[in-house]
Amino acid sequence: MSPPIRILFVCLGNICRSPMAQGILTGKLKEKKINAVVDSAGTASYHIGDHPDPRTIVAAGRHGVDISSYRAKQFSYDFFGKFDIIYAMDMANYRDLAGRAKTGEEKAKVKLLLDELHPGSGKGVPDPWYGGDAEFEKVFKLLDDVCNKVAEKLMEPKFN
Repeated sequence: MSPPIRILFVCLGNICRSPMAQGILTGKLKEKKINAVVDSAGTASYHIGDHPDPRTIVAAGRHGVDISSYRAKQFSYDFFGKFDIIYAMDMANYRDLAGRAKTGEEKAKVKLLLDELHPGSGKGVPDPWYGGDAEFEKVFKLLDDVCNKVAEKLMEPKFN
């Protein structure tokens, strides 16, 4: 068996979008029996050690995704060596991550997540932090769609 593909989702604080994406993709890959490791982190240190935002936990839970045990962590340079694909949730985080890369190979690992659905569009996953439950639900549905696309991509022969 080949080694697992290692995927990291990154947003600003690691309490809304990235842990939600981590939980969604983890479930999809388990269901499809795809050998992968999925994690998440934030570019900022605001919430290190915190659980996801309660609204994130509730929105994910409504769809059978339990992320209540996740803990926020900050992206560190050594993650470039630990992960094969690093998905940024928006352009600000993409620029931050790409700017931390020291080599072309590291920079090539950084991808804008919604480019999987809309290649080259530069679209970002909206941050639901300042919104209500409806915003968290919209973000869940968007992440579910893009995680379906990522899971399909990981089923391609080059990943197996």
